[in-house]
Amino acid sequence: MDAGVKRELEAKVAAGERLSREDGIALYESDDLVWLGRLAHRVRTDKNGDRVMFNVNRHLNLTNVCSASCAYCSFQRKPGEKDAYTMRIHEAVAKAKEMEDEQLTELHIVNGLHPTLPWKYYPKVLRELKGALPGVNLKAFTATEIQWFEKISGLPADEILDELIDAGLESLTGGGAEIFDWEVRQHIVDHATHWEDWSRIHRLAHSKGLRTPSTMLYGHIEEPRHRVDHVLRLRELQDETGGFTVFIPLRYQHDFVDSADGKIRNRLQARTKMASPAESLKTFAVSRLLFDNVPHVKCFWVMHGLSVAQLSLNFGVDDLDGSVVEYKITHDADSYGTPNTMHREDLLNLIWDAGFQPVERNTRYEIVREYDKPTPLADRRAEPQQVWA
Repeated sequence: MDAGVKRELEAKVAAGERLSREDGIALYESDDLVWLGRLAHRVRTDKNGDRVMFNVNRHLNLTNVCSASCAYCSFQRKPGEKDAYTMRIHEAVAKAKEMEDEQLTELHIVNGLHPTLPWKYYPKVLRELKGALPGVNLKAFTATEIQWFEKISGLPADEILDELIDAGLESLTGGGAEIFDWEVRQHIVDHATHWEDWSRIHRLAHSKGLRTPSTMLYGHIEEPRHRVDHVLRLRELQDETGGFTVFIPLRYQHDFVDSADGKIRNRLQARTKMASPAESLKTFAVSRLLFDNVPHVKCFWVMHGLSVAQLSLNFGVDDLDGSVVEYKITHDADSYGTPNTMHREDLLNLIWDAGFQPVERNTRYEIVREYDKPTPLADRRAEPQQVWA
């Protein structure tokens, strides 16, 4: 990057000036990862200090049966496939209650677009989950699922959201976003929810008092300009509604596990490489710098691995998601044993080890508990430390 451009960008960031599309593309073109990290960390620190948020949550996928066949997806199954499943409501409640003793605060529910499940199944399962775990926040359904509910019920999203909120819904999830630009989207997505409907549904959710996450799937066939466009669309919607709590760059995954059954469902895999750790860190940094009106940026550690998750805290990230438990949508972030579950103590130690202060939150980013600040480096060096690799 030209030294003059660097100085201009540094001055804009220091002054709190909003970065442009051209600025975002220029940032992605820079190979100076340390410089990018320093800029993003300044913004992250101004917004959130040295705190790193997390929660104790469980992912619950009620069904993997899906009418769509998105090119990147290894989770979906068709009716009749050997490992297709759909939970009965009592099974979902039993799964959720397995973590009751760990002071669970959130259930994260995402599913396939099941071709025959009736619409009424979904509010009913929320109502039963809320009855069984009244203190747990229900973060459920992508905008894609909400539009699917419109199709199978004949109801508008307005009425669907009202019924789900009445049943206990406290947030949508951020999924279904992938990459909004049609140049890329037409090759990766096999459902009807594109930018117009994704934004319509989140706008409506925000108008009803819900606060939602936003996401981006990166590292497949898109280019940096598509990532910039994606973030700027979300930034503009956030200017309008103020309803996004967090931005989550999600690392596209190859099919490490499911291909063992002889059927590779990820149709992008043969012609793509997963994003390197350096590319992931750059994406976090540029996202933090561009998305100036969202308070938090999250690293979903399952998709990135624990080492990159720790490093990301110096590249604009201030949230490490949660305990997760049984995440089925993708698998190991690196195929070298990244765990499926982290307990509260694991997350605390991961954050302390990176030199930050852990803060437990709920779904709406309200503070549940603040923990001690990390032990100073000089004191840590006095005794052996656990290494996260």
